[in-house]
Amino acid sequence: MTSNGKVILITGASSGFGWMTAEALARAGHTVYASMRHTAGRNAPRVTAARELAERDGIDLRTLDMDVQDQESVDAAVGRLIDDAGRLDVLIHNAGHMVYGPAEAFTPEQVASLYDVNVVGTQRVNRAALPHLRRLDESLLLWVSSSSCAGGTPPYLGPYFAAKAAMDALAVSYARELARWGVETSIVVPGAFTSGTNHFEHAMAPADQRVVDDYEDGPYRGFGPQVQEAFDAIVPDDADPSTVAEAIVDVVDMPFGSRPFRVHVDPSRDGADVGFAVQDRLKAEMLHRVGLSDLLTPTHTTT
Repeated sequence: MTSNGKVILITGASSGFGWMTAEALARAGHTVYASMRHTAGRNAPRVTAARELAERDGIDLRTLDMDVQDQESVDAAVGRLIDDAGRLDVLIHNAGHMVYGPAEAFTPEQVASLYDVNVVGTQRVNRAALPHLRRLDESLLLWVSSSSCAGGTPPYLGPYFAAKAAMDALAVSYARELARWGVETSIVVPGAFTSGTNHFEHAMAPADQRVVDDYEDGPYRGFGPQVQEAFDAIVPDDADPSTVAEAIVDVVDMPFGSRPFRVHVDPSRDGADVGFAVQDRLKAEMLHRVGLSDLLTPTHTTT
């Protein structure tokens, strides 16, 4: 770690945005703990790749076994990180799961599981990590949201979009409750990237095949591929998901107190930047009205 390097924990770092971000942050001179499940099982090749990359290129990229759906796993992982590094400067919430199909065909248990990963998982990690961030006076909590929360959205992704919207709402609330602790919040908002992230490949399918068949045999015959084709058509051919990782590195490297609340990385330009600008302004104006405008910017807890 360089003299200006930070100790960073990122969730869901086995692939996609998470892995790209972990590598980019390590190359920028930070000590990065790339957390993931099953480090001794299906993600063992990623652990090996991270170790070899770190040794070959002289970067500080470490892996950490952590399951955001298991509080004991989260607590143990954060404890190992603190024992190893001595502190935690930046927490990045990236872990998430996607689903694809008619919303009605997902069982309540599937939807609950989706929320458990995308929303409740952030709460588990926060409860383990925030005590360490709060004692530093200058730290960063960064959330990877989705343009779907405020921009145009296609059908057949409803449960996923709902979970991301819930996570984004939680992020906004946390930002106000942590500002006086000297914890800064930034929310990075990726748009659609149809290649390089494995989102669709790893998406959960609906469990209720009877309902799926009803849709396929009715007026929505062939609709799934139609949505994907339409989605692909609005994403530029040169859309590169690594730009999300680059945006996160830029935010992490900014001085405390100067980081933007939101950063949009949206090659398809679905309008989320406009939608969020309105939403965030309304929320900020309410804080001004009730005399709590200091919560809009992080402050040092020591003088």
